[in-house]
Amino acid sequence: MSATSPSEARPVAAAGPRSLCLLRLSAIGDTCHVVPLIRTLQHAWPDCRISWIIGRVEAKLMQLVPDVELIPVDKRQPRREWMRLRRELRGRRFDALLHLQLSLRASLLSTAVRADRKLGFDRARARELQWLFTNARVPARRREHVLDSFLGFAAALGARERVIEWNLAIPEDAQAYARGLIPDERPTLVINPASSHRLRNWEPKRYAVVADHAATRHGMRVILCGGPGVHEREFGAAIAAAAVTPLIDQIGRDTLPQMLALLARATALLAPDTGPVHMATAVGTPVIGLYAATNPQRSGPYLSRAWCVDRYPEAAERFLGKTPEELPWWTKIERPGVMDLIETDAVTERLDALMQARTPR
Repeated sequence: MSATSPSEARPVAAAGPRSLCLLRLSAIGDTCHVVPLIRTLQHAWPDCRISWIIGRVEAKLMQLVPDVELIPVDKRQPRREWMRLRRELRGRRFDALLHLQLSLRASLLSTAVRADRKLGFDRARARELQWLFTNARVPARRREHVLDSFLGFAAALGARERVIEWNLAIPEDAQAYARGLIPDERPTLVINPASSHRLRNWEPKRYAVVADHAATRHGMRVILCGGPGVHEREFGAAIAAAAVTPLIDQIGRDTLPQMLALLARATALLAPDTGPVHMATAVGTPVIGLYAATNPQRSGPYLSRAWCVDRYPEAAERFLGKTPEELPWWTKIERPGVMDLIETDAVTERLDALMQARTPR
C-alpha cells in the first residue's frame, strides 16, 4: 500500500516507460477488453516491456497475445499466490502498475508488485477500496464502456492515440478444428447460450426458434458452443431437442483457442452477456447480444452494440422503477424473468438485418 497521497496520473516522460505491469485477473470478457489497451501501449512505446498478472484460466486464451509476459495466478488461492508472486517478482521494479481490477483480492496481490507509480481508477470508480492501494488515478469519467475505461489508463500515461485492435495469434491446430466444423462459405450462426450467471440466460425454446429461423430463412448451419459444465451441456441439449433443424452441439468439446478460431470463421454469434461475445469481437465476428439483466452500453460487445437486443431500460423500469440514468452505472438487474423481456421476433429481426448488411468475409 502506498504511503503517498493519490493524485491524478502525470504523463510519463517523452521517452516512455521501459516496463509496465498490468493487473487484471478475470473474467474472459474483461481480459479481452485489456488487449486494445496493450495494443495502444505497444503503439506508443514499442520498446516497453509489458507484463500481465492474470488468472490461470484467462491466461489460456491470452497466451495468444504476442510480446506480453503473462504471470498467471490461481484466484482460488490468494494467500499462497501472493507469497509466490512476491518471490517471483523479487528484484524487479516496474515504471508503473496499471491496476485494472476492482476487487480486494486483486488489490492485495498488487502489494507484491514494486512500481514507481500504482495507477488506479478515480475515486468515484475505485470500489472495493482500490483507492487505498494506488498512488495515482486516471482522470474521472462517467458511464463509459469497460474497454474505454481501460484505455483511460493509457491516456493517463500519455498514450493518446487509441488502437482498437486485437490481432490474436490463433494457432494452426485451433484453426484446423474450426475448419472441420465450418469447411466452406455457407453462413454459420454460432450460439453460446449459457452464461455462468444463470439469470442472464434466455429460454432454450427461444434459442431453438432463432436456430430454425436461421436455417430456413438464411440457409445457415447452426453450431452450439460453451463451457464443459453440466448446466451448459443440459442447456444445449434442451435447445437441440426443441429445434426442428439439426444442430451441431460442440458445448464443452473445445479449448478456448479452438472456440476463438470457431468464432473467427462464423458469420455471427448469438449469446447473452458472457465472455464469448468479447472473444467474437476480438476476431471481427458480429454479435447479436441479448441484454436485459446488464447494460450493453457498459459491457456489451464493443463493435456490435448496434446488433444487440437491448431491454435493459425496460428491465430498469419494471424491476427497479427507475431509468438507467438513475442507476449506478454498474447496476445488474439479475432477477427471475428479466430475460423474458427479450422477444424472439426482436432477435430474428436483428439476424435478418445483419444478414442483409453483411459483406463476404
